[in-house]
Amino acid sequence: MTSPMTVRAYAMSTSCVQGTSLGFVLDHPAPVVVTDATDDRVVFEGTASAPHWELDIPSGWRSSLYRARFGPEQPWPFGLPGTTPCPDNEVYFVVRQAVPGSPVLLSVPFTTWQAYNRAGEPGQSIYWTESPTRAARVTFDRPGGGPPPERWEEGLMRWLRRGGYDVAYCSNLDLHDGLDLLSRHRLLIVNGHDEYWSLGMRDAVEEFVRRGGNVAFFSGNTCWWQIRLEDGGRTMVCHRDPVTDPIAATDPRQTTVEWSAAPVNRPENTLTGVSFRAGAGAWGPHMPRMLEESYTTRFAAHWVFEGTGLTDGDKFGEGCLGYETDAAEFEEVGGVPRATGRDGTPSSFVVLATADLRHWSAYGQGGMATMGVFTSGLGTVFTAATVNWGNGLHDPVVDRITRNVVDRLSAAPGEERWDVIGPPADLRALAVLGRTLHAVSADGTLLARELCGQNLPWRPVGPADDVRALAVPREAAGGVAVGLYGVTHDGRLLRHDEPGWQEAGPAPGSAVGLAVADCTFWVATSCGGLWRRPFGGDGWEHVGSSGGAVALGGMNGRLFALDSEGRLLTRLPPPSASDWECHAEAVPGTMFTTHAGLVVAAGPGTPLRWRHV
Repeated sequence: MTSPMTVRAYAMSTSCVQGTSLGFVLDHPAPVVVTDATDDRVVFEGTASAPHWELDIPSGWRSSLYRARFGPEQPWPFGLPGTTPCPDNEVYFVVRQAVPGSPVLLSVPFTTWQAYNRAGEPGQSIYWTESPTRAARVTFDRPGGGPPPERWEEGLMRWLRRGGYDVAYCSNLDLHDGLDLLSRHRLLIVNGHDEYWSLGMRDAVEEFVRRGGNVAFFSGNTCWWQIRLEDGGRTMVCHRDPVTDPIAATDPRQTTVEWSAAPVNRPENTLTGVSFRAGAGAWGPHMPRMLEESYTTRFAAHWVFEGTGLTDGDKFGEGCLGYETDAAEFEEVGGVPRATGRDGTPSSFVVLATADLRHWSAYGQGGMATMGVFTSGLGTVFTAATVNWGNGLHDPVVDRITRNVVDRLSAAPGEERWDVIGPPADLRALAVLGRTLHAVSADGTLLARELCGQNLPWRPVGPADDVRALAVPREAAGGVAVGLYGVTHDGRLLRHDEPGWQEAGPAPGSAVGLAVADCTFWVATSCGGLWRRPFGGDGWEHVGSSGGAVALGGMNGRLFALDSEGRLLTRLPPPSASDWECHAEAVPGTMFTTHAGLVVAAGPGTPLRWRHV
């Protein structure tokens, strides 16, 4: 409990810039100690006047989360929500970089901290959720509003500091009109429990990703409620009810309800890939049950798990799930999860790990947890989908996953990486028809699977005769229909038409590659020749060298070839005078296909991989 003599204080802003000052309001003078909340380093000691006191922030203070304590230390043990709140004599604030430039920007969830401030006190807090005495408006101009007793955010912040990462900090209110701030960084980290987002915050972060920024959500229950900021950002509005929110009739998109609820109808899945709607929660006295739960690995070959030693089906991260988790709707395809997208999750979402927490229905909310990664525009988004991730970093696997994510998503742009999208298979041909990736196995079976980043298994379609290479026309022309075409070693062009292959004409013998570009079939042969036959043409014409191709592809009117040294070559088709040029080194495989801006590669004993062309 707070002593009657305890100083009650608050800051005039949740953040300030290096080299400026920050104002505080307190009810009586007191000694003050300011520490860096990420490593407990004391940066200032002095005496604060009342009722107003100004703290000068030296330009040499690093960007971080700070704690100003007025008067003596008050006991504040770890606890459950609603118990032992942040003492009224402690004030937390962020110091931002005067010249933003660190690769990583970490957002501190002051809106969620303020939402829980004085939880359960009538008219003082947005909590509890359905209490008729909850407040619809709360102010930042009051004591409290610091971290919760569980310290959800503390573990990751301390881990980043110990790891020597170059991290800039901001208040999540700085994201409200924060596209310019975000654009100075490569990676935004959302940490712990960041439940309350304004329209401006969400729009800025989603646009940041579309333009090529990356986000790592080491958090859960993220962006669940929409809020509005008023009075210069010092008042947070959240009615949790469209009936009582007066703006619902005039500007429904800003109604303060769940983001997924009417009249907003904007599921947070498009921001995070997941949602608490399908997630789980263990609350109050049942919260310790989260320490019993673990994730199950579903895509161990993905870069997120590099160096962990995990295999599919392994458990990891015991205790990191909870107290609330997020999830994406998915279906099992041959024993592998595939996001359905029906809940608003992007089609590019790749499920990395899952946890079945439906038994939590007796403890708060039953559901799932879904760790995953997806792309949006030019950017990449990772989600751990759990509030307690940062407090699980003592687990070597959780530590390595976090390091993999932060290192990759904060790195300067470099050469395109080849990402694993499927297990090793002995293949000799690849092509894409619609959304289906087709392959011919070494034993002559035609295979198929969805073209996506998920590690889906191949399913057999039927025999592939002696097909050595595959290609698909972009459009029908000259009597040639869109479909799956193959070329055989003995000189036949085939078209796959249920229930099997049909003759489509002769082809050069000893074919090793087939492509379609500019309404023309192209064949590379084992002796290094390049041949063409226009759609509707009568025969094949030799047009020069294949560049030593062992596989051939076509996309957007351009030819691509993979040579025996693993180089991806490209050129405009003859009669262009251009010659083969190296487009990429070290292609991981012996065959490939190109489609919709992607190169997909595979080979005997190597995983299926892709990258942007």
